Amino acid sequence: MAPGIIPTRPRTGTTPASEFTELAAVVRASGLMRRRYGYYWTKLVAVPVVLAAGIVAFVLVGDTWWQLFTAVGFAVIFTQVAMLGHDAAHRQIFVSGRWNDWISLILGDLVVGMSYGWWRRKHTRHHANPNKIEADPDLDLPVIAFTPQQAQAQRSPIARWVVAHQGVFFFPILLLEGLSLHASSVRRVVAREHVDRRWVEIGFLLLRLGGFVALVFLVLSPGIAAVFLAVQLGIFGVYMGMAFAPNHKGMPLVPKDARLDFLTRQVVMSRNIRGSRILDVAMGGLNYQIEHHLFPSMPRPHLRRAAPIVAEYCRERGVPYVATGLWESYGIVVRYINRVGLGERDPFECPMIAQRQTI
Repeated sequence: MAPGIIPTRPRTGTTPASEFTELAAVVRASGLMRRRYGYYWTKLVAVPVVLAAGIVAFVLVGDTWWQLFTAVGFAVIFTQVAMLGHDAAHRQIFVSGRWNDWISLILGDLVVGMSYGWWRRKHTRHHANPNKIEADPDLDLPVIAFTPQQAQAQRSPIARWVVAHQGVFFFPILLLEGLSLHASSVRRVVAREHVDRRWVEIGFLLLRLGGFVALVFLVLSPGIAAVFLAVQLGIFGVYMGMAFAPNHKGMPLVPKDARLDFLTRQVVMSRNIRGSRILDVAMGGLNYQIEHHLFPSMPRPHLRRAAPIVAEYCRERGVPYVATGLWESYGIVVRYINRVGLGERDPFECPMIAQRQTI
């Protein structure tokens, strides 16, 4: 499918609302919405075991530059834990919302150092309006311009130059994403902005962020400790960014006043990443972004099985379903933000989208 083009869908005798209802019935009948307690309990039990092993290894290795490899290991662990927290936040693990909330708080705030309350509100808005201008918070980043309006809003010569070359800087900028996530979490929790269980989050974040930094400087000399933290935060940010960036960037943009049916809104603005089960683990199931947006509470291990069902259903109804390779997706993202930065008018925007049938 050419970016930004939504072909006219054939008449199927069903309304857009009933189309998703029909798909949901097929998916539920396939048993793909049932809980996977064994899968998730295994992961939840593994978290403290792996963390304890990492801390023991860190202490035993001692004050040496070899600890930079340990820093990379911690970055991978924290990213994988964040992905597990993402599953809990979407109610994939337990039936009980309270249990899912507390698992998300423990994994997000206490282990990773990211505010669950802040992230939940932001991520909920994204799921409701993927790639919708002025509605999707994932389109609003302080450094990268994802829309022509954002690029044109830059006033200083330095900012305009950075945006004009943002394709080159995109992945290096991700080195700062880890620091940004921690800083945003602390700022929003302290500011009391849309955060439940505020004091629990403050306690968890203080323990995680303060305790981890204290441990690092206790074991390592100041110079090595500073580099260790920089590497850990940098790799964490790059890993998080490379897992999330391919999912929507470079897909059609939705005008802020457009109204779309649920199936179209979630499928057309999302991109799947083809790959093996190793990629499923590395990306935490986010490579099945279309299925995840359609069925957010579907357990991660069922997404691979749901993908061909959803793809065939969309093909039969003329709904564009996009799946690419991982490296191809990164190329699409970089080319897209280059086009935005160079001032191309409305790159990848959907001129037909407001004319589509709405509900």
